[in-house]
Amino acid sequence: MASQDWFDKDFYQILGVTRGATDAELKKVYRKLARQYHPDSNAGDAAAEEKFKEISEAYSVLSDKEQRAEYDQMRAMGHGGARFTSGGPGGGQGFEDVFGGMFGGGAGAGGGRGPQFSYQQGGAQGFEDIFGMFGGGGAPRGPRPGRNIQATTTLDFETAVRGNTVTLQSASGQVKVKIPAGVADGQKIKVRGKGEPSPDGGPAGDIILTVHVRKHPVFERDGQNLRLIVPVTFSEAALGATIEVPTLGGDPVKLRIQPGTPSGRVLRVKGRGVHSAKGTGDLLAEVQVAVPSHLSDEARAALEAFRELEPQENPREDLLARARG
Repeated sequence: MASQDWFDKDFYQILGVTRGATDAELKKVYRKLARQYHPDSNAGDAAAEEKFKEISEAYSVLSDKEQRAEYDQMRAMGHGGARFTSGGPGGGQGFEDVFGGMFGGGAGAGGGRGPQFSYQQGGAQGFEDIFGMFGGGGAPRGPRPGRNIQATTTLDFETAVRGNTVTLQSASGQVKVKIPAGVADGQKIKVRGKGEPSPDGGPAGDIILTVHVRKHPVFERDGQNLRLIVPVTFSEAALGATIEVPTLGGDPVKLRIQPGTPSGRVLRVKGRGVHSAKGTGDLLAEVQVAVPSHLSDEARAALEAFRELEPQENPREDLLARARG
């Protein structure tokens, strides 16, 4: 964009913000306006398309710290409305007036002299610096990439483990994002080229997507493995049994409980964990002996009889000894 345009356009007014608006306020307003006037939401509406271009141009300047400072400086020179026009009767402020005031070449409307500038090698601000204000000095600036967009999405547990394609709604329309298998809670995914467009023909920015994963009522992640707690009865743990254990999104598998299995023992099912580029994990089933809360008279009598027959040993003896040191 030519610097001449900066005299003609009030970017703050276009966005509807004050000159003291913060970066966060600018971004919030821009996103709201971009959604309202985006061509995808206003098909065939030339006025909306033109408005979208104006707000994009305004935001690209005001969101850039250096450009915003330069814009404010140039607007201040013309009190927000100066233009470069030819001088003469009935004309506005011309080149002679603008540069005369800057270099002390003439009196202004109030009769005062403008600031004095001299050019000297390695010294004070010179002609190159002055004209640099108008985009004519310094090395040419290449096209800038568009800004990145931060986004979040929440996935159910199985989708995160298996992977899928989800659709996001952005200011520029719908974006399809491939979620890799095994994505973890809090992981970030970069979607290249789907962020904000460049203000001057450079590459578009990216979407930085943060993934949140809902908890599962049965399974939890342990790296590439899946964990679950499997309740078993006292008789199954004491005498041994073959039980069914659920898998994520598949049929149950059979597990053998060895006689005398205690609570906390972990049984492993190979290859039924998380499949991802990092490899394939296992299903880890932690045994938990379930204690019945209600007993029939016959069951109570049987347990009392068993208590008389079970080994007379204290299972906490070793615990107490280790605690005493």
